[in-house]
Amino acid sequence: MEPVLVDFATRPAELANAVVRQHRCVIASSYVAVAAGGYLKVSFTVEDEEDVAPEAALRVTVLGAAVPVDLSLNDEVLTEGLSLPDDGDPGGVREYVMTMPGKALRQGVNVLRIRNAGTADLGGDSLLRVRTVAVEAAEDAGRAAAEHVRAADEGRGTVRTFATERRTLDAPVWEPGPRLLLRLGQEGEELPARLSWRATDGAESAVAFRGDLSGFQGHFRTADGAIGELRGTLTERRAVEDVTAEAVGQYFAAEEEHDGMWRAAGQLCLLLDDDGAPVERVTWSDRKGDATSLTLRTAVTGGSGPAADGERRDVTGEVSRVEASDEFREWGEVAANLLLKDNDKWLAHRNRADLEFVFGGPFAVTAYTLTSANDFPDRDPSDWTLEGSRDGKTWKRLDARQNERFGGRFDTREFSFANAVAYRHYRLSISANSGGHETQLCRVRFFDGGDTPPQPGVCDFIGYRQRAGTEPVGYRGTIVPGPALGPEDEEGAEAAEPLLAGDFTDTARRLQDAARLLDRLTRNLRS
Repeated sequence: MEPVLVDFATRPAELANAVVRQHRCVIASSYVAVAAGGYLKVSFTVEDEEDVAPEAALRVTVLGAAVPVDLSLNDEVLTEGLSLPDDGDPGGVREYVMTMPGKALRQGVNVLRIRNAGTADLGGDSLLRVRTVAVEAAEDAGRAAAEHVRAADEGRGTVRTFATERRTLDAPVWEPGPRLLLRLGQEGEELPARLSWRATDGAESAVAFRGDLSGFQGHFRTADGAIGELRGTLTERRAVEDVTAEAVGQYFAAEEEHDGMWRAAGQLCLLLDDDGAPVERVTWSDRKGDATSLTLRTAVTGGSGPAADGERRDVTGEVSRVEASDEFREWGEVAANLLLKDNDKWLAHRNRADLEFVFGGPFAVTAYTLTSANDFPDRDPSDWTLEGSRDGKTWKRLDARQNERFGGRFDTREFSFANAVAYRHYRLSISANSGGHETQLCRVRFFDGGDTPPQPGVCDFIGYRQRAGTEPVGYRGTIVPGPALGPEDEEGAEAAEPLLAGDFTDTARRLQDAARLLDRLTRNLRS
C-alpha cells in the first residue's frame, strides 16, 4: 500500500496520500494542538484491493504531556483511552505505535480519526499535541523505524536555522530579529535543551528549546545594555557542508580531566552565529541533564582576531553583495564595479549617496580604501561616514570624514579606525562631494586586523563538563580540521586525520621514557 504521512513539524505541513480535517484544533509552530473532545480526521486512499496489506502499522508522534487517545479507522474502534506512561519529561517526544488488521482497510477512501479522550482540567495540560501521523504496511514499519533512527542521528550533524523575534522591555510588539545558525555537541550526544552565550562585544542571550528543537523562548541583553525577550522558530535544517560559505563552525579535539590526568574526549563541533559579534562563552545542557560550559580563546567566526606580526588581511573578497541608493545602470556604472580590480566605476546621479556592503559572515573591519574614478574631480566624495551593523537595521558609526580630497584620477586613499566588533553589514554614507551634481568612485576595499595563526598544542577553549548524576570535570579543546567529506582531497592525497590533544600527552611520556633509557645506557658505557 502507498504510505500515508502527515507532518505538522514543517510549514506548510507535509502531506503524502492524506487529507486532514479537524475539530477543536489549533495549528501551532510545529504541531497541531487538539483540545479535549477534539479530533483529527486523516483521509487516505488505497487504490486497489490487492494493495491492502495483511497488516498495517500506525504511528502517531506527539509532544508534551501524556493524554489519553481514542483511535478509530472507518468508524471501527481500534483503541479507547490509550495513554502512554509519563516519563517525567513534560516537553518530550512520545510515539503511539500499533498494528491494524488488514481487513480494517478497504479499497478507496479510508478515514482515520485521532481523538483527544482527555477532559478539560484547569489544573493540568489537557492538550494533545500531534506532530506526525503515518500509516504503512507492517512489513515496512521496521525499515521506517530504522530510517527514523538514522535520520535522528544525522540530525546531530545538521545546522539548524531559526528565525527570531525580539521584544525589548516594555515594548508593545515583537520585532523581527537576526537569524540564528546552530550546531553544537559531540557525536551521540543529545540535542540541547538550554543554551546561553556571550559575544565579544558584551551582548548576551539565553534560551530554552522545545522538546523537538522546533523553536525556543529566552531573553537577551544587547551590547549597549538594553534587555528584552527573545523567541525563535526553526525554519530550515541543512547539512554542514551547505552552510560553510555563510558561517564556518569550529572543530575541537576535546579532553576531560580525571584524577589529575587529561584524557581524550572525542571531537566537539561548535557553530553558533546570530549575525552579531563572535562568541566568546557558551553554556548548554541537554535533556539527560548533561551540562557543558566553555570559554573560547579566539572568536568562533573569522575576521576578528588580533593581527599576526602586525599584518592585516584584505577581506573585500568576503563581500557577498553591494547595494547603492542610486547607480547608472544604463551605462553599466553600477555599485558591483566597486569590488572589481579594473577601472570600471560606480556613478550616482546626485551629490550624496549610500553604499551598503554585505559580508558572508561577521568581520571586524579596521581600515578601508577608496579609489577615485576616471574623470571629473568634482564628483569625488568629500564628506562621509562608515557605519557597521549586525542585522542591517541598527547601525553604529565607526568612522567619519570631512573635506577630504583625492590627489588625482585613480588615486587610492586609506582610512583607518579602531574597531574590535565584527559586523556583517557596512554602510558608506556619502553626505557631500567636491561640488559636482553627481558622485562616483572606482573601487572600495576593506581590511581587518588578520587572524592569529593556530599554535599546535595550545588550548583554544577551557571549561567544564558534568554528566547527569556525576561530579563535574575539567574540559578543554584544541582547534583541529573538520571531518573530510571523502577519503581524499581535491589533489588526490589522503585526508589528514585530526590529532587529538590527548595524543601529545602519550607522545611526551614515551619521549621521556626514551630519554631516561638513553641516560642509563650512557652512564653504563662510561663506567
